[in-house]
Amino acid sequence: MIDYLKGQSEVTISMVCMGNICRSPMAAAILFNRRNEIASPKINVDSSGTHAWHVGEGPNPMSKQTWEKYGLQYQHTAKKFSKNDFYSSDLILVMDSSNYANVISLSNEDVKHKVFYLRQFDPDLRDAKIENLEVPDPYSLPIGHFEAVYEMIDKAITGLLQELAR
Repeated sequence: MIDYLKGQSEVTISMVCMGNICRSPMAAAILFNRRNEIASPKINVDSSGTHAWHVGEGPNPMSKQTWEKYGLQYQHTAKKFSKNDFYSSDLILVMDSSNYANVISLSNEDVKHKVFYLRQFDPDLRDAKIENLEVPDPYSLPIGHFEAVYEMIDKAITGLLQELAR
């Protein structure tokens, strides 16, 4: 799936959701804190949103509370995804079909191969249909939804790290 990254000593992975305050910073926090589980490649982590509603803001308090509950530390300021992110990132992982469509609409043929759904890396979902790969947006929902999203993202990052280490 990401054979084009094989042999690189360092990769930059960008997580993308809609507003860059709930799912993508949570995914970035998890990957940032787990990046040293593999020796190579060195992983740099970034995140952004397809919309500019929250640019300059910190993470959603419940998103941050959830990753901190699991002992993770991560600093985040929301930003908007741009065409330049295709060139500063080696791998772009989106949370849902809307994010995918928005990111792909900014791409060209030279960079489309970098865009995947994050949950495509979940070992239990390798053959799943696209609609089953979405990470639901927990924005404005109770904390339990953030915790469920954390579990989905963490499983996918386990698979991502396995894939990168091959």
